[in-house]
Amino acid sequence: MLRIRTPRTPLRTLGVTLLAATALCPTAPSAAAQPAAAQPLTAEEQRLERAVPKEILRRSGFGTVAPEFTRALAAVRSYRQAELTVRHHSGALWERAVDRAQGRGPAAGDLSREDDRPLYWARLGMTAALRQWQPEFALTDAQRARLLDRLERSSRGQDSMHLPAGKGIERIVMTGFDPFTLDRDIRISNPSGAAALALDGTWIRTADGTTARIETAVFPVRWQDFADGTVERTLRPQLPKADLFTTVSQGRVGRFDIERTNGAWRGGFPDNDNASRTETVPVSDPASQPQWTTTTLPYAAIVATPTGRFPVFDNTQVTEVPAGGTDPVVRANGPTPGSTARSGGGGDYLSNEVAYRATLLRDRLGATAPGGHVHTPVLQFGTGNATEVTDPEFVRNRLDIIAQVREIIRVAASFG
Repeated sequence: MLRIRTPRTPLRTLGVTLLAATALCPTAPSAAAQPAAAQPLTAEEQRLERAVPKEILRRSGFGTVAPEFTRALAAVRSYRQAELTVRHHSGALWERAVDRAQGRGPAAGDLSREDDRPLYWARLGMTAALRQWQPEFALTDAQRARLLDRLERSSRGQDSMHLPAGKGIERIVMTGFDPFTLDRDIRISNPSGAAALALDGTWIRTADGTTARIETAVFPVRWQDFADGTVERTLRPQLPKADLFTTVSQGRVGRFDIERTNGAWRGGFPDNDNASRTETVPVSDPASQPQWTTTTLPYAAIVATPTGRFPVFDNTQVTEVPAGGTDPVVRANGPTPGSTARSGGGGDYLSNEVAYRATLLRDRLGATAPGGHVHTPVLQFGTGNATEVTDPEFVRNRLDIIAQVREIIRVAASFG
């Protein structure tokens, strides 16, 4: 696979702009300005104080990210300068994580380069710093929220997806997720996020010799972000230009699944902020909201083609409340007419929801690109490892999953 990448956010240019903005901004607050009050940390950010996140940051070289960002914030004297500072540092974090995963630059620390966890914990260090920042000028809660939103989007690659124009090129969009269930095991890595870092900006060649470009982003494991439209905002500009898209998340042990059907239901499992939601998936136009959406990935070809170490299944199972019924029923072969969703093939958590939202957006935009959801195997540590943040089997499993995600995408692009 070719690994040529085109330049992304011009960070050096942005840095010059930032310096220029600093020179033009006042160096002291006005007499009427009052220092902004710090905000409490989220449940997700509070985990930063545990030993494992600190070890991951130290052993990856990403332990300097949040302190550097904090020092930069201390020099900010206006909201405009804050916007530039956040944009610069958050975009640089995404680029640094992608470069590390793809073997560019020095290999700081001894964690394997494809590890997605340094990005996750470094980002949380930055959001915690921004949440607790008390500038010497008036900063409203709405302004801080906009800065946090910019930080999230840029450090996840959501605003730097650049599908190339031109004929003879296929354009592929792929998304992954943060680690989750961290209170169960804080060492957890998410292979879908690792795959997003490994594949962002790379080129593959399909079976017929066509060159295809992959652009990626990562989503948070938080119900509210999805209700606020993070999926639609990220993918709406891309799907009309894409030739293929796939959302990816971690699923079942020892297998890949191509999820055939997605359901409009949230099952209530706690997210990374320990929030629960049990409800119909909230969308902008509920009056025309379908209970089910369907993959248009070439699932038969993907399942039939060897792609790697793990078996790949066409998963058609759903859970529904049948039309006129009251109790949930498991259906092995998809939903029946008029039924109400209780679980898609990908379950009733955010894996199912990202697939539902992406394919619903595809349908509402009238986009023709094949698309759907791929569930990876659960990324497991080596036998007997209950405390260490990494081990050889853990690294091998993640590398094998990443390689197979890449191959599944190649097959999908070849047959889609």
